[in-house]
Amino acid sequence: MPTLHELLAAPDRRSRVLTDCERLIDDEVASKRGLTSIPVKAGFKVVKGLRPGFVRAAVDFLLDDFCGALDPFYQRWASEDPASRPPLSEALRRDADPVADALLGVTDRRAQGSTNRVIVKTYQKLRGTAKGHVREALPGLGRTVEPYLR
Repeated sequence: MPTLHELLAAPDRRSRVLTDCERLIDDEVASKRGLTSIPVKAGFKVVKGLRPGFVRAAVDFLLDDFCGALDPFYQRWASEDPASRPPLSEALRRDADPVADALLGVTDRRAQGSTNRVIVKTYQKLRGTAKGHVREALPGLGRTVEPYLR
């Protein structure tokens, strides 16, 4: 069975995956409401303002590590009987805590090694609420990547 990296980061797919993931991030941030959305939207504005294309570049930079972190969950889902397995969005929701922890482990490691003080400071301010936001985004992530897994 191919790895998630082989399916999503293949040269003929990577650009489309990046575009779709960038759209997912924009949509997720835009959908935030209430007082808790203020720091997320402000942090996202800071990050996007650093330079044009920053979000896409960041997704490209993290994609390989994200694929590695998600691969065990993908492999378990892909090994289920196709006739009865749920959509990937539901499988990710089912395992929301460990999936979110795996993804945040990637960003935590990258933030620790970053020399960009603006990014690190923004990440540290948002990290406390990040798991909840990642959990909320998992169904959208599943819907975004599942078409590439066929």
